[in-house]
Amino acid sequence: MTRFAPAPTARPRALAWWLLVVAALVFCMVVVGGITRLTESGLSITQWKPITGAIPPLTHDQWMEAFRLYQQIPEYREINRGMSLSDFQFIFFWEWTHRLLGRLIGMAFALPLLWFAWKRAIPAGYGWRLVALLALGGLQGAIGWWMVESGLSVRTDVSHYRLAVHLLTALFIMGGLIWTALDLFALARHPHARPARMRGAALLTLLALFVQLMFGAFTAGLDAGYVSSTWPLMNDHFVPEGIDWGGSFWATLSSDPYLVHFIHRWWAWIAALALVMLARRARRAGWRGPSIAINATVGTQILLGILTVVSGIALPLAVLHQAVGALVVASAAWGAHAVGRKAA
Repeated sequence: MTRFAPAPTARPRALAWWLLVVAALVFCMVVVGGITRLTESGLSITQWKPITGAIPPLTHDQWMEAFRLYQQIPEYREINRGMSLSDFQFIFFWEWTHRLLGRLIGMAFALPLLWFAWKRAIPAGYGWRLVALLALGGLQGAIGWWMVESGLSVRTDVSHYRLAVHLLTALFIMGGLIWTALDLFALARHPHARPARMRGAALLTLLALFVQLMFGAFTAGLDAGYVSSTWPLMNDHFVPEGIDWGGSFWATLSSDPYLVHFIHRWWAWIAALALVMLARRARRAGWRGPSIAINATVGTQILLGILTVVSGIALPLAVLHQAVGALVVASAAWGAHAVGRKAA
């Protein structure tokens, strides 16, 4: 696609603002996904209809058919038996909104991309990156259904591994959109600007953040936040009692609620230290904005994590915790780009 884009018609600034709008939509998707998870709404729609599924049930008979399908899965039979239709409509609303946002993001990305390509407004070297982001978005939709499918036949919830893949892919897409937008803003300022490079120290920081986010997803998927409502000790112990060491190392590390909660709680400080160091590097590179953003979001996120635990996982705090987690990813991408701009 990039070979169609002669320099006189390229519009890097317009492309950058468009990508930031799409990134904001992905952020909203992550927040609604958190609400969907916390309200146990994710299995309320038991079919994947990418086109016709955009229209919710409109008549009483249609609602009863959707409810009948939900009544056939283990979550209803073992946990929600006797649920009223109005209660079902509540959880259906959040899952439908989550999927609708996914469709909206797809259209908000694909249609402008076609328009920019037709207008030959995409600068050389960026077409492949935009197409890759579009493909990732399509893959994310499939991952979402793959996740939901894991809870429709045997389990009463979705696989926490698949939940982690779904969340991490969304955050990776958001980070990629922000990084590409920042490259395009640089190109708009300087016609010969090269894309930022990923520096080794920044990559290590992002890997530390990746581990924290992965264990955060495991914590959510396993409801591991409920195993302790005290801080800094977990039920009067630094290393909590109740860890089942009988399984394999990986199964214990990734699936034991006590150990997963413990790792998520204390790895946060390692990730936070790495992020603060990234903020300092960004400031030394001459970028004050990402430094402030990283420090502000990391500090807020740690405070929200503690408050979420001691509140017994209060819904508003837990949703804010996931929302600010996404903002940490955005600020980290900004900071890593700032460091990489100097290298470029």
